[in-house]
Amino acid sequence: MNINTGEKKYALSDSELEQFHKQGFIGPFTLASPVEMDELLKTLRKKLFNTKNAIYSTKKAVSGGTNLANYDRHFDINLLSELTKRPEIVNRVNSILGSDVLCWRTEFFPKYPGDEGTDWHQASNFANVAGDKKPQIVWPNGSDFGGTITVWTAMTDSTIENGCLQFIPGTHTQMNYDETKDMNYDADMINNAEKDGIRRGFFGYDYRQLQIDPDWKPDESKAEPMVMKAGQFIIFWSTLMHASYPHSGQSESMRLGFAKRYVPTSVQVYPFSRELKEFGGEASLINHKCVLVSGQDSYKHNVVEEPA
Repeated sequence: MNINTGEKKYALSDSELEQFHKQGFIGPFTLASPVEMDELLKTLRKKLFNTKNAIYSTKKAVSGGTNLANYDRHFDINLLSELTKRPEIVNRVNSILGSDVLCWRTEFFPKYPGDEGTDWHQASNFANVAGDKKPQIVWPNGSDFGGTITVWTAMTDSTIENGCLQFIPGTHTQMNYDETKDMNYDADMINNAEKDGIRRGFFGYDYRQLQIDPDWKPDESKAEPMVMKAGQFIIFWSTLMHASYPHSGQSESMRLGFAKRYVPTSVQVYPFSRELKEFGGEASLINHKCVLVSGQDSYKHNVVEEPA
């Protein structure tokens, strides 16, 4: 089956693609107006509380930390499934990855008043917080450097004050972290870490434990804030050095991002794992599928859901 093979109305221009390859990110682009996104979020809130049909709704997964319970809600909420397939997003991802593309994971990233920032990090194969250190994505030809395209959509306004993303441009082509190293999970670290005078952690982990050079520090003088209005999205390689500011608490509103992760159909997803073990929780992958968002899957590496 081929899907979304028509005109790529939102494809990146040559100059945009050149800029993306140079800096590792591009955007922001507009998916919806702030008013439209606010209405969507009001509808979503009611559905997000109902985890009856969520594929990771086990007690251990939900109780084991913030992020694992926020994974892959596009499987049980149609509104989120539609967001993964929007041409405004998929056309631009096609410009980078080609015509045959899978969405293999989605995640919510809430940041509440007073929450710490997210520490600087990169992810090539996403074994970084997996207890068994098995790569979650494997690119073809034995490549040890891959990554995924992340599309981060602002569900609310995302500002420096409420914890917007930060990127260090051009850092996506060299890994500063070794994902085969171990990180120690400590729930007591959440919202209790401070680094160089900034409240910044990694959901109960210390990402610095993965540094290839223990004495290395990211050059934050080159960091750029990714301020976005609700309804905008930004596209970046997961191997790009990225972080987020703390939520200052000046506003009582949370900052909410919805991340969609894309790879070519040639990539193997969870090839060595039957369950997720992350953030102090665990969940079976028995119900996980990749979603074909464009083109066709001729490799058949993964269990793929092909929309009607």
